[in-house]
Amino acid sequence: MFYTWLFRLGAEIPVLWVDHGYNRPATYRHAEELKRLLKINLKAYLPLVTAAHRDAIYGAVPRPTDEKGLKQFSALMKLEPFQRGMRELAPSVGSPRCGKSKTESGELDIVSQDSNFKTLKISPVFYLTDVDMEEYLKKHQLPNEWIILIPPKPTTNGSAGLHAEWGAKAIASRESFTGANI
Repeated sequence: MFYTWLFRLGAEIPVLWVDHGYNRPATYRHAEELKRLLKINLKAYLPLVTAAHRDAIYGAVPRPTDEKGLKQFSALMKLEPFQRGMRELAPSVGSPRCGKSKTESGELDIVSQDSNFKTLKISPVFYLTDVDMEEYLKKHQLPNEWIILIPPKPTTNGSAGLHAEWGAKAIASRESFTGANI
């Protein structure tokens, strides 16, 4: 399915990855292994500041109860590099894999329109459970990295803001990447 589809396309299609700087070493090794195995043209986009710099200026990653701090964190460490990657790569199609909250609310589906980035989102693995994904990866002898570090999200439905209304406002205002207007 998804991974074998990518394998067939090979390096023809750039794959945008926002590396927010808070990943575990195993996540980086996993990304490198997938690049090698599937010949993925992975394009990493990093924030304009390092994780260490952000932590020194703003303190530790905000707690899940600090919505304002989490929105500022997401704007600076996730939205800005994602916006830059979308602008530079200019894709017309994306491929998210979202959790249950998005599917239950009807916000996303296998094919969805992303009004923030003017793209069509197509996700062939959208409805696969973790068990389904594990079986698929084993069947195709692909590695898995289940233990990823995802800093807390600023909203209760698990949104990092990439596709949320507040994220669109942050994207529209460059000042939000430094903490203002959030």
